[in-house]
Amino acid sequence: MAQSTETTDWVSRFADEVIAESERRAPGAKTSVATAPVAPVVVVASGLSPSGPIHLGNLREVMTPHLVADEIRRRGHRVRHLISWDDYDRYRKVPAGIAGVDESWAEHIGKPLTSVPAPKGSPYPNWAEHFKAATVDSLAEMGVEFDGISQTAQYTSGVYREQILHAMKHRRDIDAILDQYRTKKAPAKKSQKPVDEAELEAAEGSGAAAEDDGGSGSAGYFPYKPYCGNCEKDLTTVTAYDDDSTELTYACTACGFSETVRLSEFNRGKLVWKVDWPMRWAYEGVIFEPSGVDHTSPGSSFQVGGQIVGIFGGQQPIGPMYAFVGISGMAKMSSSKGGVPTPADALRIMEPQLLRWLYARRRPNQSFKIAFDQEIQRLYDEWDRLDAKVADGSALPADVAAHARAVGTAAAGELPRTPRPLPYRTLASVADITAGHEDQALRILGELDPANPIASLDQARPRYDKAEAWINTHVPADQRTVVRQEPDAELLKSLDEPSRQSLRLLLEGLADHWSLDGLTHHVYGVPKVQAGFPADATPKELPPEIKTAQRTFFALLYHLLVGRDTGPRLPTLLLAVGQERVRTLLGE
Repeated sequence: MAQSTETTDWVSRFADEVIAESERRAPGAKTSVATAPVAPVVVVASGLSPSGPIHLGNLREVMTPHLVADEIRRRGHRVRHLISWDDYDRYRKVPAGIAGVDESWAEHIGKPLTSVPAPKGSPYPNWAEHFKAATVDSLAEMGVEFDGISQTAQYTSGVYREQILHAMKHRRDIDAILDQYRTKKAPAKKSQKPVDEAELEAAEGSGAAAEDDGGSGSAGYFPYKPYCGNCEKDLTTVTAYDDDSTELTYACTACGFSETVRLSEFNRGKLVWKVDWPMRWAYEGVIFEPSGVDHTSPGSSFQVGGQIVGIFGGQQPIGPMYAFVGISGMAKMSSSKGGVPTPADALRIMEPQLLRWLYARRRPNQSFKIAFDQEIQRLYDEWDRLDAKVADGSALPADVAAHARAVGTAAAGELPRTPRPLPYRTLASVADITAGHEDQALRILGELDPANPIASLDQARPRYDKAEAWINTHVPADQRTVVRQEPDAELLKSLDEPSRQSLRLLLEGLADHWSLDGLTHHVYGVPKVQAGFPADATPKELPPEIKTAQRTFFALLYHLLVGRDTGPRLPTLLLAVGQERVRTLLGE
């Protein structure tokens, strides 16, 4: 199917390349019994290591191929998105800030992730399953369909036995390729940014974290590492191997254990990472798999894998490099406690459509930020404006495409959405002011638009729940809004006549403007009227002093209502406080 230029974006361009590459690799597509052409299944892949919380940087490893796979599926092609769970990787370190984990977990360093106990209190059987579960749930909420492959299951069931034997047979060829890069100087590491501007690199969430190419000892180079039959750790060295019998002898430097096994029957070990990855490209027939910026350096696993894959009779996939994902507001996060935010953290405060859009609208090589601070309100405003432009047909083609990819998928259709998507900043203000009282929240929301009042909080869900979660978990206590119980008699008594007049003008028109739009017009209009201008005068018709007068007036209202210079948007705040209480606090 030809791609329309009307929807061309980065996803479409990669889909074009992937489909063309798939057809190039499978010329003269297979035929069925009826001799009808059978299109090849296009395979795209992601790799994630459940060595700890799988964070929002790792999510780009999934979303990039997901979006491309979804576009390919929209065009009527068969496509398979693999997520390879690198759960047979070694346990490298004890992550900081994990509930139910203490220093005793260090004794498991070197074991497969599936052999490490889950954190205390976890319902899951091991470390890997514990961290996989949260990601699987988040991907389901985001509408990401995939085929998950456990590398523990693949290796321990002997699925890769022929590939392992083949790698051992060609170990000298592999060693020669790797040796081209071993003397090259590694690139300087990026300097770390402050936690509030953290960049989430994907390497820690994929097998790439190891960058392991095996080792050479007195017996030569071997691209395979057994896990010890005694202590289960990979601190082993192969000391002998016979190609004909496949007899392999190894010794463990951790516990001193040694044994001889037949590799043609032995399933407790794995290929080193720089060989494992290209082996899987060939085994699965992967056409498209992105990689992080760490794979662009000389000797990186993606670059080296492009040469090693030929040993297994395969080809390197199309592999765009993707940039870091930044986080704003991370230092305020109560849920991370020393860690980094995960998809589940993001989905607690934003709808899946918004999170999908953040990944869809930027090319993979463009970095972007996910907001956990006040910036989330601006992001939601931007999303709602795009939603409106798409609805009225005024959005640009690339924006229309990104929007379509955010709101649904080819397989599942549109994701569930909020029936009445009220502004996020308004919902956050209401949740802040009402502090969990749903009846009060419904009263305020019902008064936002008297002509079309909201009848149930369910109409504003799940967006309301996301905004409430953001207020409760990411807004510091000293920034929460607490409405005064009693009027500030001292401040009211000290006001000069112009200030008193501004309050009178506000109160006189309060009832007639009791809606979100009405109060917005009225609050901004009071300083205009007081200066002798019409309430609906535009900024171009007003002198600069009016803006100063408005700021002074707003500050006065905030002090009288909440005892601070600033707060939620005044129209929302007034609705939340209610007419009777507003009149009391403003001294009527």
